[in-house]
Amino acid sequence: MAECVIVFIMISLEKTPGSPLPAGASLVRGGVNFSVFSRNAVSVTLDIFEKAEDEYPSYSFCLDPVVNRTGDMWHICVHGLEAGAFYLYRVDGPFQPEKGHRFNRNVYLLDPYAKALTAVSIFSNLPASYLPPSDKMDIELGSPCTAKGFPKCVVISDEFDWNGDQPLNYPMHNCIIYETHLKGFTASPSSGVPHAGTYRGLIEKIPYLKELGITSVELLPIQEFDENENMRINPRTGDLLRNYWGYSTVSFFVPKMSFAAASTPEDAVREFKEMVRELHRNGIEVILDIVFNHTAEGNERGVTLNFRGFDNSIYYMLEDQQKQYYKNFSGCGNTVNCNHPVVHNFIIDCLRYWVMEMHVDGFRFDLASILGRDQKGNLIQDPPVLSRIAEDPILRRTKIIAEAWDAGGAYQVGCFPGGRWAEWNDRYRDDIRRFWRGDDYLSNAAATRMAGSADLYSYAGRKPYHSVNFVTSHDGFTLNDLVSYNGKHNEENGEQNRDGSDNNCSYNYGYEGPTQNKVIEAIRSRQIKNILLSLLLSQGTPMLLAGDEFRRTQGGNNNAYCQDNELSWIDWSLKDKHSDIFRFVKKAIKFRKLHPAFRRTEFFAGTDHSFNEIPDISWFDQDGKMPDWSKLNHFLAFRLDGGRIEIMSDMDDNDFFVMMNTSDKDATVKLPVPRPGAQWYRCIDTSIASPGDILDSGSEELLPVQQTYVLPAKTMAVLMGK
Repeated sequence: MAECVIVFIMISLEKTPGSPLPAGASLVRGGVNFSVFSRNAVSVTLDIFEKAEDEYPSYSFCLDPVVNRTGDMWHICVHGLEAGAFYLYRVDGPFQPEKGHRFNRNVYLLDPYAKALTAVSIFSNLPASYLPPSDKMDIELGSPCTAKGFPKCVVISDEFDWNGDQPLNYPMHNCIIYETHLKGFTASPSSGVPHAGTYRGLIEKIPYLKELGITSVELLPIQEFDENENMRINPRTGDLLRNYWGYSTVSFFVPKMSFAAASTPEDAVREFKEMVRELHRNGIEVILDIVFNHTAEGNERGVTLNFRGFDNSIYYMLEDQQKQYYKNFSGCGNTVNCNHPVVHNFIIDCLRYWVMEMHVDGFRFDLASILGRDQKGNLIQDPPVLSRIAEDPILRRTKIIAEAWDAGGAYQVGCFPGGRWAEWNDRYRDDIRRFWRGDDYLSNAAATRMAGSADLYSYAGRKPYHSVNFVTSHDGFTLNDLVSYNGKHNEENGEQNRDGSDNNCSYNYGYEGPTQNKVIEAIRSRQIKNILLSLLLSQGTPMLLAGDEFRRTQGGNNNAYCQDNELSWIDWSLKDKHSDIFRFVKKAIKFRKLHPAFRRTEFFAGTDHSFNEIPDISWFDQDGKMPDWSKLNHFLAFRLDGGRIEIMSDMDDNDFFVMMNTSDKDATVKLPVPRPGAQWYRCIDTSIASPGDILDSGSEELLPVQQTYVLPAKTMAVLMGK
């Protein structure tokens, strides 16, 4: 049994049996109720600390398995504690890795349901006892380690003045998602905000987000992780690299303390809520990138922080015969056992907390196919946790977006199970990249993607907006680098440029990296406009990568997960340097918002199902004829009918004719005849210098010749019928 040491301090604490629900630390009248799960433990000890930096607890409560255990929940109510109290657990049980058990009574454990942690780097202060012992004797003869270098869980109050705020929950088809790193968005001195790199810093950049026009911010992981987990060295500088992206969660309920301008854990939670409230007040949703597929505890050589120490065999997928080893569908050492009922409930509790108490609007699930594997690691047809997330009554209006693959070979884009899930569409990314690069015979693929990817998402009644279209994301080249580098340049990651994908579908247009050549720079800027305009005029839900709107660069690094520095941080001086790109993107976003023809909620109907004599969409070759798709090359054009956009709707729009020329030669395009009484007006032409490249609503230019249009090489143009 775990040794219990009680040291009396100034406050007087009393205990009662407490309640098994809710899990975690909950304020009750006169004290705090603590409850944790462990099925295979023989004892659980709750340690209370007077100060965040204390090495040893002031109170230790050994939970009586008769009085303080209900089923597999260990619980106690401590009277005299208030919000701000510090606590940890110690758990005793069998250390039998071959059977999946890794209990260690001599290490402190974080509450899996903790809502705040003190700001201490675990990996910079990790005692040797937190690493796996070489044999069982190490645990039996060991002594309790100190908690000095270990973060403490903090009891907090959920009270907050939301001023009537609720999640915005915009319909997906009306959303324009903007993916960014919370810290990196404002960390650079060029951001010009008083609270750089923090939740408050993002608040200070809200005017910029409103000017750009996006509807939804998708934040890379903000659940507590440890930047100092990475032990690699930057070979150029000699500096220790860091875990910048944060895809290695320590505590799922805790907003990252170091992202707060505030100094206390309670204030960090409050500051996150203030950020959400202010974004909502300005009409911007908050979507969180969340990582349920693995944790920071790693594999059999990893560390014991929480889940491993409470019940390793429940929380993780273990190898069938050799349970001391972990299944690794995540590529990060361990795989969370998501469809075990206990873990399933943990995931739902976590999502509900972020929606109910933190008011977030949605989640993007990293390597989400892992959530579709059973306890043996097999993909299953109707995974309980995925269906539950989709159908949970609290989460019913919450956005759920899947990265529909994993590192174990699963690939489920277009067929992700669970009902209403949207998906990152990497088929869109690759086809649009290759089309604009000028690859041969990509017109058919590009047409399919821009029309909403019906080949993927019409299955089982899904809609165009279930496709989250993107060309760039945090993982890979920025858009500037996509048109500036033929290959990746990840030398500073400390892995001899072996990391990161080699399949980038990029092209440098004659010179690798930055250049003073005005011809090359002009074609790069035009290609950026072409790609972003294609994205914003495609059916589906567009997602932009932060900084692409003014040519942010990572110097050709396509895997900057470890670069917590100016390489990854947004350089805001580029907004002025590339003001023409920023202006173009801002107006293209506004154009999409103004015209429902580009935001359909249904796939295009055939000619027989159109609401009038003009098909919903018509495709053309350069000669104005129906294309021979087997021969159509380096060109794509389509006409959108703006009349009666949707079934059972009176919503009308203009007609549009969209043309794309990916070849190196100019094209003379024969235009379709506009509807009776209308004429073609030019809205957008990426070959024209700013500000003529995109015209304001009401300022469109009447074409002097209505029969043909000269479309220069590497150009996209949009005509409006009115």
